[in-house]
Parts: sequence; structure tokens; C-alpha cells
Amino acid sequence: MKIKKLHITYENETLVDIAFDINKSLALVGQSGSGKSLSLKALLGMLPPSMKMQLDLESSFELNNGKTLAFVPQNPFTALSPLTKIKKQFFASEQKMKTLFEKVGLDLELSERFPPELSGGQLQRVIIAMALSSHPKLLLLDEPTTALDPKNRQVIIELLKELQDKMGFKMLFVTHDMKSARDLCEDICVIKNGKVLEYGALSEVLSQPKEEYTKVLISSNFSNREFRI
Repeated sequence: MKIKKLHITYENETLVDIAFDINKSLALVGQSGSGKSLSLKALLGMLPPSMKMQLDLESSFELNNGKTLAFVPQNPFTALSPLTKIKKQFFASEQKMKTLFEKVGLDLELSERFPPELSGGQLQRVIIAMALSSHPKLLLLDEPTTALDPKNRQVIIELLKELQDKMGFKMLFVTHDMKSARDLCEDICVIKNGKVLEYGALSEVLSQPKEEYTKVLISSNFSNREFRI
């Protein structure tokens, strides 16, 4: 998938003007306010009416939220209603739900519970199973490891890699956690003030960053605090 141009404006002011490819897995990284979350919302069709978007892309599939696109949010604890059993929020047959639970390493019995009765790692697996129910072509991930402890964070990263190998979807991974980005993604796009600052193979950018901004970004501890400069 090639995003030739993603241009977002608000009252004639350009907020985002970027381009990148998603060959297999791309980490989209930048400081707070850099435009990465806006870019994610734009692809999901969730921009507010006050913002205008121009999207020029080349893809083997259409961006169709709910069919070809799926989304995994940052915090699994707020993604589901705490007062409704998980199975009532899944919107799939029991057999399909069982199959998806098996894919993410969960027992179907957990679907009878309420979200607060599950751990953060279990809840994130449920969210991933829900996202994969439509067999998406592109999985959009918004800091999916931020709310997890280091052990569960690594488990989720390994799970996503395994699922991608089996199901063949592409991933766009918005994150501040450079270790997770390194472990999960092949490429990286560093953005600042709505512009691409550095882009390429993640291993090359991490080992030989060209911009001072990227160097500070890499050296910062994103698992504990958000980068600002």
C-alpha cells in the first residue's frame, strides 16, 4: 500500500502533509501533536467535520472501515463497556468467536465474563480478536502496548507478528515505544509538525539516524513517558 499523499487542513491551515508506504509493517512515530493520531483517524474516517482531508493512495484493496480496515486502540480497559459481558460485544457467532479466541490464545469461557474481570493482557487479546473478525487487509494499532506491563507487552508483540504471518494483513503501528516498534515493524516513519522527517527501514534509521530529532527520539524512554522537544 502506498499513501502518495495524506493532506489534512483546518481553517486553511495544514496540519498534516505526509506520504509513506506500508509494505508489511510500518511504525509511525512522533512527538505529541506531530500529526500521527490525526493520520490514523483520517485513515479510519474519523476526522471531525471541521477538518478537510485529501487522500491519494495506491492499494490492492479499498479502505473500507469494518471490512478491509481494523483498529486496535491504546487502552483495552476503556475500549469495551465494563457492564456488558464480552460475548455481547463481539458481534460474531459463537463458533467464529471460538476460532478467533483460539487464534489469540484465549479460552472461550472468558467471553462469559465482564471486561473488568480480565487482565490487561487478556483484554488486549480480546480486542485483537474482535479486530480480526472481519479478516482485515490493514490493521491500525494505536499504542496497543502502552497500558501493559513489560511481560504482556512482549507477549502482544509476538502475538501480532504470529497473526500477521498466518493471516497476511499489513500493519500501521502508532507508538512511542521504540522497543516495541523495533520488535514488530520493518519500516519507520518519523514525523514532526505534520511532515515526514525521516523514513526508511527501521533497522537502518535506528542504527544511523540522520536528524537530531530522531536521535533524541530514539534515546528517550517511551515506555514510561511521551517524548517532547
